[in-house]
Amino acid sequence: MTGVIVYLHGFKSSPHSFKAQLISQALVQNGGDWRYICPQLPLSPRESVEMISDAIHDCPMEHVTIIGSSLGGYYANWLAEQYACKAVLLNPVIDPWQIKILDDIPDRSDLRVREWLDFREGYESELNAIRVKSITDPQRYLLLAAKGDELLDWRLMRSHYRGAHQVIVDGGDHGLSDFGLYLEKVLLFCGIGKQ
Repeated sequence: MTGVIVYLHGFKSSPHSFKAQLISQALVQNGGDWRYICPQLPLSPRESVEMISDAIHDCPMEHVTIIGSSLGGYYANWLAEQYACKAVLLNPVIDPWQIKILDDIPDRSDLRVREWLDFREGYESELNAIRVKSITDPQRYLLLAAKGDELLDWRLMRSHYRGAHQVIVDGGDHGLSDFGLYLEKVLLFCGIGKQ
């Protein structure tokens, strides 16, 4: 049976991010019959999850894993709950209203802050509509969280995914620039490689 790996990039990112490319290269190197879905997500959260729903709705969910980074992790969590499939969360947004950068730079003079606040305000109802307050089956989730994440609080991630498979990285950063070190573990969780 063909396995399906979906990668959802974060806010202001793209399918060309280094994590998306590493996963793509690993799937090619591992061979096997894997379908890789890695689209450019629209700005709208509703349109983003609808796009992925359309892409996977006819797949056997036991063969689907959604990998989501940052805001893509927020989307991946909702999709995994809707479809009862596996999900890998890479420094995921848990609560779009709790972002560390807003505390560190609380005014709109910083472009990053302004872009995030504009997005959050413009899509508040859509973000609320896909909010997951608690996960139903922790064993379907793998969390990779960096204590050094400069944007998000790893403790919030750890708490939200209590009971799930977790890798908590000492140090690190929001973009998980050392993601290559954990790629094998991610792929194994997806069912790729030797156990």
